[in-house]
Amino acid sequence: MSKNKHKKQLRQMKKGSVASGVIMFLFVNAAVILGLIVFVRIVVGYAVDSKLAAEHLAIEYMADIYENGKDDSVYDILDLSGRSYTIRDKSGKVIHESGNITCKDEVKRINFQFTDKSIKVVGDEKLDYFYPEEGGSLGFNVAKFIKDIYREEQAVGEDELFEFSDDVGKAGYQSEILSITVSSESDAVSLNLPLWMEIDVKDGSEMFIAKARIKADMTDIWLLAFTGLMLLLIIFFSLLLILIMLITNIIRSKRIEKSFYEDPATGGHNWAWFEINGEKLLSKGKNAKNEYAVVNIDVLKYRNYCVCHSLQEGERLLRKIDNYIKNSIEKKEMVAHCTPSNFVLLLNYKGKENLDIRLRSMISGLEMLDGEHSFSFHVGVDVLGVVRDANGRILRRKDINLETEYNNAVTARVTLSESEGSGIAYFDDKLIEEQKWIDKVNERAETAIEKEEFVVYYQPKYDPRTDTLKGAEALIRWDSPEMGFVPPGRFIPIFEKNGFITEIDHYMLTHVARDQKKWMDEGKAIVPVSVNVSRAHFIENDLAEQIRDIVDTAGAPRDKIEIELTESAFFDDKKALVGTIVKLKKYGFSVSMDDFGSGYSSLNSLKDMPLDVLKLDAEFFRGDMADSRGEIVVSETIKLAKSLNMKTVAEGVEEKEQVEFLAEQGCDLIQGYYYAKPMPGAEYEQKMGSMKTAENGGQAAENGGQHEENDGQAVGDGE
Repeated sequence: MSKNKHKKQLRQMKKGSVASGVIMFLFVNAAVILGLIVFVRIVVGYAVDSKLAAEHLAIEYMADIYENGKDDSVYDILDLSGRSYTIRDKSGKVIHESGNITCKDEVKRINFQFTDKSIKVVGDEKLDYFYPEEGGSLGFNVAKFIKDIYREEQAVGEDELFEFSDDVGKAGYQSEILSITVSSESDAVSLNLPLWMEIDVKDGSEMFIAKARIKADMTDIWLLAFTGLMLLLIIFFSLLLILIMLITNIIRSKRIEKSFYEDPATGGHNWAWFEINGEKLLSKGKNAKNEYAVVNIDVLKYRNYCVCHSLQEGERLLRKIDNYIKNSIEKKEMVAHCTPSNFVLLLNYKGKENLDIRLRSMISGLEMLDGEHSFSFHVGVDVLGVVRDANGRILRRKDINLETEYNNAVTARVTLSESEGSGIAYFDDKLIEEQKWIDKVNERAETAIEKEEFVVYYQPKYDPRTDTLKGAEALIRWDSPEMGFVPPGRFIPIFEKNGFITEIDHYMLTHVARDQKKWMDEGKAIVPVSVNVSRAHFIENDLAEQIRDIVDTAGAPRDKIEIELTESAFFDDKKALVGTIVKLKKYGFSVSMDDFGSGYSSLNSLKDMPLDVLKLDAEFFRGDMADSRGEIVVSETIKLAKSLNMKTVAEGVEEKEQVEFLAEQGCDLIQGYYYAKPMPGAEYEQKMGSMKTAENGGQAAENGGQHEENDGQAVGDGE
């Protein structure tokens, strides 16, 4: 999984865990608060409507008295109400007025909230708290009201506010807004909020405007205060609940993040944590001056340990390793478990020598981690030096890619694969060039097949008793227009790893069969040619049929094609291998085992495999054949083969004494530089045409190029 995908998944989990809870609780609390506000508006609206209706009814009564009055005595009656009022005509001319007239000139019509009734109102110039809103409702200027109350409290001292009077036996304060009374019997507080109401009289020719007071007594004040307090409490607890949920979700998010970054086997950190946080650490400006190393540690034979003990024991071992490494590194260094037997580290170091000492000390400690078992570790290291510009200034690591650095460390570690003991390898320019070569080979492989850049070379096999050509082995070379002439050792191991070797097998079989058919049609006495088939091919159930069809399509005789297997193939599915060999023999092919003696199960393989030819590994003939032990092994092997009705071929033979010894022991064929090196098809065709060699081995060696430079002998003769 890529780094960006890891980050995206983590962001989504965090966002989902926190945001969903916040959104849900915001929605619920908003609904509760909105509902409460609506409820308060209904309660207050109903109370205001009731008080407005009562005041309007009283003023209507006064207007009726005026309208039904016959003389000026009606004004005396109206004055008894104690209200300030004014009577005007349509032009605004005052007909009569009484009291302190502070009404404005502008008249507005307002609607009751819970009835279809509407009234005309006029604002007060001095205490202008009420105002008409859009839609005909009555608004209230809370800010101005609170400001005036505060100003009034500042203007009147507490002593003056509550000074008792002997004649009334009580103390208090009275203003146009606030009325406070304190007595031995009761305390009373009331608000008087002025609003002028207008009623048309005299058939609309006159206007009766009187001052209404919207009074709020203690009951109203307590109800309003209680409702306000409840609203504040609900808002407070809602916000508190949201805060609690936020904290809970943050904790849950941290747990999710920990789970996302946790390795199930060790309980420590995994690759995602290492990659994301490691790149963050390396890209910080303050760390630009530090040298770092990405280290890959592989536990050798970890699978074997799990098989011999248990998976649980294997995980217990991994936890011990993880804990040991954690205790061995510094605070700002990192370790993570990334594959079943692999750990990755990010270490800060000063000098490669110190890093090497530190790593060797760590490996020594890991080797002694368990007193009952001995462990080995392969370590690959990719160092990240300080980055500088052309002027030598230190640059910040902006585009660091830890996955690339980790792969480099793994590439270095893989170079130790042949070693069974602990070791450390560093990634360098040579490995970079090797990786580039591997990439180049992989990129050009398909094209090389299509353009037939692979060339078949033939190395003859001779009868050592008669020095006559009796067979050959087909070997591959790559004549690339871009890369030049490439020996097999430079590309065959790559193809064996990536699986392309099966395409090479088909290619070689096809071209050898075509050559055999061509030479046969030309009247040449062809001899059997052995063709290597890789072990990767033997997982296919129809391999024998594939080989048969390729040879038959080319028109070559089956008995002139020998299928050559390496000894390593016998370590795979033996039952399937035996079945394929039996079918090949049934179809008329001979089958040989290459490199006999290079492994450890050769004799056991001979017991079960119905082979036709046994090829003795070239290592038998390296050095001095006068060694009696070596001669005994070779001699007895030839006898064993004959007892099993198998022919023997000795490969890698270069000395005359070796040829004479093998001929004396009854070896059937010899393949090696003593007689001939691998050669192109045209040159082999000439040798095949003569069907003879020189009269003596020395001359044969001279003709064959006994000591010519080998263009790939070490690995070329084997493929």
